[in-house]
Amino acid sequence: MSAAEVDSAEFRQLMGRFATGVVVLTANRADGQPVGMTANSLASVSLEPPLVLLCIDHAATIYATITTTDRFVVNVLSAHQEAISRRFAGQVDDRFDGIGYRLSEAGLVLLDDALAHIECERWARHEAGDHTIIVGRVVAGGAREGRPLLYYRGGYAALG
Repeated sequence: MSAAEVDSAEFRQLMGRFATGVVVLTANRADGQPVGMTANSLASVSLEPPLVLLCIDHAATIYATITTTDRFVVNVLSAHQEAISRRFAGQVDDRFDGIGYRLSEAGLVLLDDALAHIECERWARHEAGDHTIIVGRVVAGGAREGRPLLYYRGGYAALG
C-alpha cells in the first residue's frame, strides 16, 4: 500500500514557506564556454569531507553540463543581485553578456559581488524524481560580508 501524496501545487505552497538563499551555479561546457543557472536548492551535507548538494531539474538548460562536469561553482548571491538571479533563471541566449565575473585558478566563473564562491568537484550524483541530486566536494572558495538574497513564497526577499 502506498502513502498518499500532495499534488505539485500544494507541495509548492508548503515548500514556499521555507526561505532559501539564492545561488547561481556556473560551469564550463566541454568546449570551454561558461554556462550558468539560478538555483535555491543548496544544502551543506558534510564537514569531513566538506560536501554540498544541489538539485537540478532535468528540464534545466544546463542540465547536461552541470550533471556531467567534474567541477562547478556555487555563487551565493547578495541582496542587490536579484537582476542577476532573474537573468540566469530566464531564457537568455548569453546569460553572461554584461555580467561581471572573473575566472578562478581552475578557469571557472566567479560572479562579481557574490557573497561567496564555493568551488566544487563532483562527488556523487543521484536521480530523484524530476531532478538529479549533485553532491560536490568543496575544494576552494572565498566569502565577503553582506546580506544574502533570499527566496520566499515565490518571490525575492532580503533580511530586514
